[in-house]
Amino acid sequence: MLNEELYTPLHEITPLTLAVVPKEDKAGKIHTCILEREATYVVEYSPSKLIDYACRFFGSSLKGRQEGTRNIAGITHKAPISVDPSSGMYFFPTTSPTNARCSWIAHSHIDHVNRISASSSEIVFKNGEKIILDASYGSLMNQIHRTAQYRYQLDNRIKHSQKHKPDPDSEKGPST
Repeated sequence: MLNEELYTPLHEITPLTLAVVPKEDKAGKIHTCILEREATYVVEYSPSKLIDYACRFFGSSLKGRQEGTRNIAGITHKAPISVDPSSGMYFFPTTSPTNARCSWIAHSHIDHVNRISASSSEIVFKNGEKIILDASYGSLMNQIHRTAQYRYQLDNRIKHSQKHKPDPDSEKGPST
């Protein structure tokens, strides 16, 4: 049975997604603010739940993507993930993904990071959007570098496997 909830536009993380950030409502419940290149909207799930939905949409889960990162790059804590490597959607968490206040940042959209204080930083995206996070400059830069390392390793594996995939035309039998 198809789970319709996974296919609604509100649960879509796309190549245009810049960040998935927690937002607390007046009652103290955590929702998610999704920053897109040209829009921002809020959904009623935690950021990590939304990332998990996106991973499931592309055939895995957040846990599966984290295990993949561990196998490929040896990263075990605050592991960056590929929601979908074929469209370049690589995200990294700003804290433990089990923390409701964890934000997820799209690696490919970052222009630069500014230090605000010892424990907060500003991410400036390529489109000029900015967000301030409760994460140190060093921690964010480490996450950016780890994501780049993982991305490079996974992309190389994908390229290598594509070079060695069989030619579908050579597998055809004689025409009848």
